[in-house]
Amino acid sequence: MRHILTAWRWTGAAALIAMLVVAGLDRLFPPPELAERSVIITDERGQIFRAFPVEGGRWRLAANLDGIDPAFITALIAIEDVRFQAHRGVDPLAILRAGFNSIRAREIVSGASTLTMQTARLLEPRPERNLGSKLMEVWRALQLEARYSKDEILETYLTLTPYGGNLEGVTSASWAWFGHAPDRLTPAQIALLIALPQAPEARRPDLRPETARQGRSRILQRLASYGIISGDIAAESANEPVPSRHDFPSLAWHASQSLRTASDGASPVIRSTLDYTLQLEAERLAAEAAEAAGPDVQLSILIVENEHRAVRAAVGSASRARAGGWIDLSNRPRSPGSTLKPFIYGMAFDDGLAAPHTRLTDAPRRFDSYMPENFDRMFRGDVTVAEALQHSLNVPAVETLDAVGASRFAAGLRFAGASPTISSGASEETGLAIALGGAGLTVRDLAALYTGLANGGEVRPLVWEADHLGTQTPGMQILSAESAEEILTILRGAPQPSGRAPASLTHAAPSIAFKTGTSWGYRDAWAAGIAGGYTIVVWVGRADARPRTGQTGREAALPVLFDIFDRLPRQETPREDRQPWLLAQETPEPLARFNRNPAPVILFPPDKAEVWMEASGRNYVLAGHAETALRWYVDGQPVTSNDAGEPVWTPAGPGFYAVRAVDERGRSTLSRVRIVTPAG
Repeated sequence: MRHILTAWRWTGAAALIAMLVVAGLDRLFPPPELAERSVIITDERGQIFRAFPVEGGRWRLAANLDGIDPAFITALIAIEDVRFQAHRGVDPLAILRAGFNSIRAREIVSGASTLTMQTARLLEPRPERNLGSKLMEVWRALQLEARYSKDEILETYLTLTPYGGNLEGVTSASWAWFGHAPDRLTPAQIALLIALPQAPEARRPDLRPETARQGRSRILQRLASYGIISGDIAAESANEPVPSRHDFPSLAWHASQSLRTASDGASPVIRSTLDYTLQLEAERLAAEAAEAAGPDVQLSILIVENEHRAVRAAVGSASRARAGGWIDLSNRPRSPGSTLKPFIYGMAFDDGLAAPHTRLTDAPRRFDSYMPENFDRMFRGDVTVAEALQHSLNVPAVETLDAVGASRFAAGLRFAGASPTISSGASEETGLAIALGGAGLTVRDLAALYTGLANGGEVRPLVWEADHLGTQTPGMQILSAESAEEILTILRGAPQPSGRAPASLTHAAPSIAFKTGTSWGYRDAWAAGIAGGYTIVVWVGRADARPRTGQTGREAALPVLFDIFDRLPRQETPREDRQPWLLAQETPEPLARFNRNPAPVILFPPDKAEVWMEASGRNYVLAGHAETALRWYVDGQPVTSNDAGEPVWTPAGPGFYAVRAVDERGRSTLSRVRIVTPAG
């Protein structure tokens, strides 16, 4: 009995030591990690826009069982490893069956590798297939089963399986051979995807279609013999044409590249905020517009949903087959033309310098060495701010920017996230050219600014990844909500593009608030618009910035903008036609006329008034408004004040008088009045 107990102790100790050794070896020599997988960019629903190859130009798209046809999984397990769910990496029954069949046939008939062992071989390829390699596969299979679930092992296998050429994984193979994801597969497609990994080069459909057909037929016959498909379906599927190779998806080419570059590499799948349908439509419209415009014309388009600031479509160029098409033109600084004018006037509203009906003079004027002209070289004379913005007049915009401050305006754009490129040595006067496009901005910059205009004047970064939706990022209040709404109301009243129905009668509702822009020399044509919950920016031009004589933003970009708005999904938003309200407002007297350095306002006596005075005479208290204290003069003589500090004037008698008010800065206002007596 003592010997038996001793033997048991030694056996237990040996087992414990063996377990410790195995555990130590497992820790020291863990199985290899899954190799790099192709990054794919999708929309929110998982529709693929673009995939990127891994090292060596190989396509290795990650497999996800939720996105693979269950019929394929059932057929694969039946053919390759019928006891996959039962064994722990190595199937003793399969080994016995393979050995018996080989002895009976006096040659190797079938192997005993499980799907887990095949996965181990794919993770750690070995140049020679011998007993040592097989034992290593067994060891790695046991390790994999101890670490991962069956679904994880199967997904790894279906990610690494070779499918001929540079294709790895069932997802890559499905896109390459069938042109779609493996979520829906016919029996013929299932059979081909099972047959290819057994001889990936010998059965390549593009190089050896007949061999591929034969391999597919054998799998179909086996599936029929297992009762997975009927014999009729197997025979019918065997006669289907062998597929040719398809290109991988390449929508949202430039946006996908940006998303991949910005990602941290944690996941091979990046869900963008882009909408597949809108992206497809935007790319189609861009291609059509570029084709109609000329052989070397490019377009860039950005569509942003205002509520979440989510980019729903992004076109970096109309076509990569055109000059400059490989460049992401949505991210290249170009002259924005007049598209910044709404923000200049909005800041002037916030500063109390102007209101929508403040009047300005559109006439030739020099600002130090800078003398702007209107696009048509004509001047309109007396106009309101609303009219100046709607008709994109240049001199009023420059005059307003001069009052706001060019440096301050540029700083506001930078704080809001835009990066206007201005010469570092520019003076305040030369910086005024920013009003007419004298600073480079990108399509993305302009889209962020106009989306901020649609969100009460608060500019925030655009959102490109679906996982970031709802995340609050710091914003910049570039305009007050009141000023932003006033600017939108003005822009809704801008003249409609020729040949189109008013925006209120088109698909886009409410009316489109839009602004166009044309850079110096017709190099850049712009249109930016806000309506129906979306902001859209369109740029048209040549990638090398050569001029396109006569092509303005209104003619080249605005029609594309309206076409896109007509194709956007309807959003149930209340109509916001505020133009009648705006026109009905009275402008406060100090803002009736724009003046950067306002002179005093004489409230009494008003200019050109007749003032009645009794024959016995009368004293009048002069009244006015100014930023500083006022001094009063009548016909050049100072007016004294009473004990209350009020300027009191006693006219000498009937007649004409010149009453002048002068502030501490020397600014003055003259009021010419006539004193009338009953006798006079």
